[in-house]
Amino acid sequence: MGARRSLGRRFGWLWAAYAVSTFGTWLAFDAFAMIAILVLHAGSAEVSLLAAVGLAVGAAVAVPLGPWVEFCRKRPVMIAMDLARFAAVMSIPAAFALGWLTFAQLLVVSVIVAAADIAFRAASGAYLKALVRPEDLLVANGRFESTTWTATALGPPLGGAAIGMFGPVATVAADAVSYLLSAVGIRAIGGREPRPPRTDAPRLRAGDLLDGWRYILTHPTLRPLFLNTILVNGLIMATSPLLAVLMLGHLGFAPWQYGLAFAVPCVGGLIGSRMAPRLVARFGQRQVMLTAGALRACWLLGLVFVRPGAAGLMLVMAVELGLITCMGVFNPVFATYRLDQTGTDRVARTLSAWSVTSKATTATLTGLWGLLAGITSPRIAIAVAGLLILTTPLLLPRHRHAPSRTLRRVTLVRRVDG
Repeated sequence: MGARRSLGRRFGWLWAAYAVSTFGTWLAFDAFAMIAILVLHAGSAEVSLLAAVGLAVGAAVAVPLGPWVEFCRKRPVMIAMDLARFAAVMSIPAAFALGWLTFAQLLVVSVIVAAADIAFRAASGAYLKALVRPEDLLVANGRFESTTWTATALGPPLGGAAIGMFGPVATVAADAVSYLLSAVGIRAIGGREPRPPRTDAPRLRAGDLLDGWRYILTHPTLRPLFLNTILVNGLIMATSPLLAVLMLGHLGFAPWQYGLAFAVPCVGGLIGSRMAPRLVARFGQRQVMLTAGALRACWLLGLVFVRPGAAGLMLVMAVELGLITCMGVFNPVFATYRLDQTGTDRVARTLSAWSVTSKATTATLTGLWGLLAGITSPRIAIAVAGLLILTTPLLLPRHRHAPSRTLRRVTLVRRVDG
C-alpha cells in the first residue's frame, strides 16, 4: 500500500526526469564502445582505455564538485549538469555527421559525462531528502530503483534495434535528448528553494574537498557500508566484460542470447524494489539491509560454471536473477539509510565522495581484472572475484547504531498517527 501512495506533484516531476534520463542512458548502453569499434575501428586496448579513463578522470574532476554543490541550490545544479551532459553527448552525432569524430573526443565526452553524473547524483540526493517526508524516503527510493531495472531490461535491446536501423550514433543522440528532457522536468518542479546556509569561509577551502570522506570514515555504520558497497559493486562491474568475452567468444553464444541473459533477470530488480518497503515494515530496516546485503554476495561465483548451450544460458539467467533481486531489495533500503544517517548540511559532500570512490574503484578493478584474465583466463578471473565477494558481508555493520534524529522523528510521527 505504501508503495502506491502519492508523494506529490513535485516528486512526480523529479521521478519523470529521472525516468527519462535513465531510459536514455540504458538505450545508449555501451554505445561509446560500439562507436569506437564500428566507426573508429578501435582495438580492445583502446576500448578498455575508453571505459577506464572516462570513469577515473571523471571521478578526479568531480572531487571539488561535492563541496561546491553542498552550498548551492540543488535544482539549478541538477539542471546545469543535465545541460552539460546534453551538450557533450550531442557533440558526438554532430561530429559524426560532419566527419570530424575522433577517439579523443569520445574520451573527453566520457570524462565530462562521468563528472557531471557525480555532481548530479550528489545534488539530487540532497534535494530528494528535502523534498519528501522522511517516512516516504524508502518509497521514493524504491520507485527510482524499479525505474532503473525497467530501463535496464528494455533499454539495451531497443538500443540494439535502433543501432541496426539508424546507425551507431542513433542511441547517443537519443541519450543526449533524454538529458535535455530531464532538465525540462526538473525545471517544471517549481517552488522556491532556499540557498543552503554556510557558516564557514565563503571560498572553497582545501579541507572542504575531504569533508565527505572524513564524515563517511568516522561514522560507525556508514564506514563499513561504504567499504562493502564500493567493493561489491566494483567486483561485479569488473567481471562484466570478462563474462562478455567468455560467453560471446569462448562459449559461442549469439549476441541476442547474451542480451537475453541479462534483460530477463532484470525483472528481479522490479520484484525486489517492490518488496523492499513491505520487508522493512515487517522485519525492520537494519535487518533487511544486512540480510539482502549478505545474500547479494552469494551469486557471482556461480558464473564460473557456465557452459555452452541452453543449460549455460539458463544458469546465467538464474545467477543474475538471484543477484539482481537481492540488489533490488538492498539498494533502496541502503540509499534511504544513508540519507537518514547523513546530516542535511553534508548530504551532497557525502554522496559525491561516495560516487567518486565508486567510479575510481570500478575503473581500477576493471583494469586489474582485465590484466588477471589476460594472464590466466576469464573464467579464473571471475572465480577470484566470486571468492573475494564472499568475504564482503564481513564489512557490513555488525553493531546497532543510535538512530538519527530523522529516524526518531519518523518513529514519533508513526506512533502519533497510529
